[in-house]
Amino acid sequence: MTTSKWPFQRLNKFIDVKHGFAFKSDYFCDKGTYVLLTPGNFYEVGGFRWLGNKQKYYSGDVQEAYVMKKGDVLVAMTEQATGLLGSTIIVPENGKYLHNQRLGLIQIRDEALLSKDFIYHLFNSMFIRKPISETSAGTKVKHTSPEKIGKIMVPVPPLQQQKNISEILFTCDQSIEKTERLIAVKEKQYLWLLSNLISNDKHRRGHIRDFSSEVSTRNNGTAIDLVLSVTNNRGFVLPSDQFERRVASSDLSNYKIVTRGQYAYNPSRINVGSIARLDGWDKGVLSPMYVVFELNEKKVNSDFFLHWLESHAAKERIRKSAQGSVRETVSFTDFGSISFPLPSINKQIKIAAVLNMARNEINLLKKQLEACRKQKRGLMQKLLTGQWRVKK
Repeated sequence: MTTSKWPFQRLNKFIDVKHGFAFKSDYFCDKGTYVLLTPGNFYEVGGFRWLGNKQKYYSGDVQEAYVMKKGDVLVAMTEQATGLLGSTIIVPENGKYLHNQRLGLIQIRDEALLSKDFIYHLFNSMFIRKPISETSAGTKVKHTSPEKIGKIMVPVPPLQQQKNISEILFTCDQSIEKTERLIAVKEKQYLWLLSNLISNDKHRRGHIRDFSSEVSTRNNGTAIDLVLSVTNNRGFVLPSDQFERRVASSDLSNYKIVTRGQYAYNPSRINVGSIARLDGWDKGVLSPMYVVFELNEKKVNSDFFLHWLESHAAKERIRKSAQGSVRETVSFTDFGSISFPLPSINKQIKIAAVLNMARNEINLLKKQLEACRKQKRGLMQKLLTGQWRVKK
């Protein structure tokens, strides 16, 4: 590999982008002649999810020009989900597949100058995604146009280098995809363990109030300025990580103190999973609207309780406890009334140990996945610019 760089040229020198047809909704159906591709067939952050859960069918008359072929490259022209605008999908097989007006078909004028595989990776890189995002229009739903895409300057290496680069990046994609599939399998196994080890009808039952107590220590006279919030998928986070700005009041004296090992939840969002145990910091403060509580660990193992919160049974019981409330909030009294499995403390510890091993394995795989993605981003930067040249 060398440090030679590729020349940058306008995309409209090599490609055209053709919008899909505005198909009539009268012909949408559950099962029809054609499969209608939409941005719902994309992952939220690039790559492709071929014929995912949002699959649509179409039974009307269609011009042959709108029927996709194996190897066709489609680009998302609208931001239906965060990170979607500008991402691409490769049609992996021949069939009666169509694309609607929110997708664009990338047509390469001369494949002796530009390969489809290379343009797929190029569109999923920041060389194209960033300028598309910066020039997009729309207030509610951002969108781009073939004209805007055509003006983007991109690196264009010789055809053989394009093929070499694509081969390396597809190898990265395969590794990422395999890890994603393995995580999905491990997540299913974990949920099965939750169902069979915790949500077991043979366990004696009690209520959360039997082993928990609310904590409402205020930040009066205490110099704790670490403001936290609770999310439904990442647990405790800094507000700046969630909102990109400080959202807390300048006066933190009425904020609630939360310490390591204690739990907290947002009464208005616990029904969507905004409840967590503080593990990443020794102390922090939360908005007064939060409920903070602690467990009597002579009666319940904290890891056992934490795993229970991830179970389907727990989520259903929490959701039902919010029903009937005007704002669907869950007070600590409501939360304490939820039925809870209470095997012996020794059995709880054994169950928690098994589930900890399963969850740790998933977390390690997620770190491996992020490392693969980071490695691919680094490779793309070096290979697509020509800072590294592949010799074969």
